[in-house]
Amino acid sequence: MELWRLQKSKRSHWKLLIERKLEVWRLGDFRKQNMTSFINVIHTKTLLIATQNKKKRKEILEILKDASGILLKGIEDFPFLPEIEEDGNSFMENAIKKAAILAKVCNTWAIADDSGLEIDILNGRPGVYSSRYAGQNATDEKNIKKILSELIGVPKEVRTAKFVCSIALANPYHLLFVVEGRCEGLITEEPKGNNGFGYDPIFFVPEYNQTFAELSPSIKNRISHRAKALEQFKERIIPLVQRF
Repeated sequence: MELWRLQKSKRSHWKLLIERKLEVWRLGDFRKQNMTSFINVIHTKTLLIATQNKKKRKEILEILKDASGILLKGIEDFPFLPEIEEDGNSFMENAIKKAAILAKVCNTWAIADDSGLEIDILNGRPGVYSSRYAGQNATDEKNIKKILSELIGVPKEVRTAKFVCSIALANPYHLLFVVEGRCEGLITEEPKGNNGFGYDPIFFVPEYNQTFAELSPSIKNRISHRAKALEQFKERIIPLVQRF
């Protein structure tokens, strides 16, 4: 009987040790998972997308959706933002100005872009005036109409143009970096397609034999000036997020 009790006691002792080991292991695993989550949180940077153009913002969100460590916010998350005059002589100057001012005002990192169309035979016009080429608050249709009126009689081979996109990233203290993307094409004689926005209906991409407005969003978000700039942006921001 005593032997049986001793054996039972040993079995209980080993069972208790095993249960304690399992509990320690579970607790360690739990702490490890929570520490991983904690690390992910502290490495996440809030990033203000400084644009009032909803279609432009949608493109940026779609292209950056897989970028890790970034929490994207829109201007609606930051009330009482100042109006910023885009008075630079280049897309890059305007992007830097917007990013720097809004990063400081909102006390967060800010991404700002400026982009537009440059037509070679028009000496780079509309350029930085792309969004208001036909006047302040002009619609896309009016801007397109003005461009086409200035290109009447111009042969196809010299209707070369490019879309340019400059993207700047700033924190509340200084500019972090600027990137720029370009996409070459031709200006059509009439609008074609229903997708996109801005000058997309008259910007023809020979490689696809379609205008930007005829391309599917998935293709446009791979080849456009903004897509090329944002790919560079992703490559540069991820190391910064990890470092800060």
